[in-house]
Amino acid sequence: MTTNKDAFRDYLQLEKKYSPHTLTAYCNDIASFEFFNKIHFEEDIIDQVGYDHIRSWIVSLVGEGVSNSSVNRKIASLKAFYKFLLKTKQIQISPLLKHKALKTSRILQIPFSEKEVFNVLDQVQNAIGFEELRNKLIIDLLYTTGMRRAELIQLQLANVDILNKSIKVLGKRSKERILPVLPIIADQFSLYLKERALLVTIVDADFFFLTKRGLKINNSVVYRLINSYFSTVSEKVKKSPHIVRHTFATHLLNNGADLNSVKELLGHSSLASTQIYTHSSLSKIKNIYKDAHPRGRK
Repeated sequence: MTTNKDAFRDYLQLEKKYSPHTLTAYCNDIASFEFFNKIHFEEDIIDQVGYDHIRSWIVSLVGEGVSNSSVNRKIASLKAFYKFLLKTKQIQISPLLKHKALKTSRILQIPFSEKEVFNVLDQVQNAIGFEELRNKLIIDLLYTTGMRRAELIQLQLANVDILNKSIKVLGKRSKERILPVLPIIADQFSLYLKERALLVTIVDADFFFLTKRGLKINNSVVYRLINSYFSTVSEKVKKSPHIVRHTFATHLLNNGADLNSVKELLGHSSLASTQIYTHSSLSKIKNIYKDAHPRGRK
């Protein structure tokens, strides 16, 4: 079994190009199911279990209060594992062949308004010193590029092209894309880099965004930063880097950007992923439709 799990991890990392975060999540889910089987069924070979074992795990997870969406994510990890075993001809049929995902309710992601964003930007307008300039740049870069939090954290110093006003980011499944940056952001790069160069110690020199100790910033630093600033201007429940990304897409669509362009900027593999942002623009779409259609003007 150890060989199967190791081979599966290699498959996800080398062939599927999954990120370290996704890789860890998949492997943890499989280990969790393996542990469940050992405890409840004294079975430690999960590539030979049936759907009854999986169903028992699902019932146990739900009973512990795990949300349906989280359960579905865990089962998706198992499904990927069994798909790998099928691909490598180690099993002939997946025990999840007829499994149906648990029903979930889509949580409406409410973007920030333009006023809220500009109120935050007003707060950091006169930023000075390393941390203030870094924070301002992070907020502005997330809002003007729509990049993911993970992409911002992993941004390499060598991939920031101030002269050509662009950055290269590494998205999901190690897919690279070039993002344009506004001239005002390129100017901020220069100011930040001057302060960055003055740090006493730089440990993670290859990464663009650092802490004052010279270490690469992490998820919690970016989340706390966004949550802190936007909490002063917004009463929305969720105030996270993902909501800023959602805001970026919504504001572009509201101001006439076409869906395909937004898709490319966000790094989505299909339009279906981008279309979730169109609901926020529905009122504007209705007004355009009403003004443009001959029957709407009567």
